[in-house]
Amino acid sequence: MLILTYNPAWISDFEAIKLAIETGLPEIEYSIEHVGSTSVPHLAAKPIIDLDIIYQQPADFERIKSALEKLGYVHHGNQGIEDRDVFKRNETYSHAILDTVKHHLYVCPIHSKALERHLLSRDYLRKNEWARIAYQQLKYELAEQANQDRKAYAALKELQVNPFIDSIIEKEKMTA
Repeated sequence: MLILTYNPAWISDFEAIKLAIETGLPEIEYSIEHVGSTSVPHLAAKPIIDLDIIYQQPADFERIKSALEKLGYVHHGNQGIEDRDVFKRNETYSHAILDTVKHHLYVCPIHSKALERHLLSRDYLRKNEWARIAYQQLKYELAEQANQDRKAYAALKELQVNPFIDSIIEKEKMTA
């Protein structure tokens, strides 16, 4: 199955990844947030932990990038989303946590619109059961339409989930 029922272990998976990354990051001001569906209690999701490393100063990006490379990550650019850089594991490195817990790692400046989108949608889904249930139902329906195929699911999600997320972000902005 592409979408799995909520697993409380996703929180400890996030914490383990976060700790492993923190051990290798330099002494700069940053934070690491658990975002995406696995960060929302009781929300079914693909079992992939999404993390955003958030930095304050533009010069901090290069220091974070260098530290992540030493931890076995490769910079993949912003992949078309401004102010959100993607890092993926380098197959030649080995780490007990970072190579066994599936995750997506993003690095964002504090002013990033992509970061704001991640945080606002996460926070709204955490606070509003009706939205969580509706989003979950939409995800199950899309996975079924995609015949449990990841690429087909991603394409459908792009078309149908983004408008839903946009609407809840607007609601979150009004209450924040």
